Amino acid sequence: MKNKLLSAVLLSASLLVCACGDDAVEASGDEEGCEHLQEGPAVNVTAVASGAGPAVSNNHTRYDIALVDVAGGKGGAVSFAVSEATDYVLFTSATVPVKVTNGSGTTVEFEESATSSELCTEIQGRHVVPLTVGTHTLTFGPSTLSSVSLVIEESGEHDHDHE
Repeated sequence: MKNKLLSAVLLSASLLVCACGDDAVEASGDEEGCEHLQEGPAVNVTAVASGAGPAVSNNHTRYDIALVDVAGGKGGAVSFAVSEATDYVLFTSATVPVKVTNGSGTTVEFEESATSSELCTEIQGRHVVPLTVGTHTLTFGPSTLSSVSLVIEESGEHDHDHE
């Protein structure tokens, strides 16, 4: 009896997971963004006023980026080397302007952009951007903030190893 009940519960749960479709993918990404914005692990970097800047990655790490003086306030750039062409989600801890450019300097448009998530208040920016293989520049600001935290996840990424 217990085995039949357990089997029924597991089957029901698997059907629910399968039925969620894209909503489950988005929620999974937001869960990752929330987790890493809240708990890290964290790496401190200082943006540069111009150029590519220090490297950030989609390695399940929160990057606490110190912004520098730029025209109009605080801002700066970091670089992101993409090894797989896919959509990436940029999660930020603050509502700050973000611009992504590819290696030739062309701006890459966001597919989606939001200033919050239903899953946690730490997500103040959620930007989905399709990126090709190569190094991209992420430029923040201008803003009145002196820092912003960034987590990058592949869109739809479900599981990972905490390193």
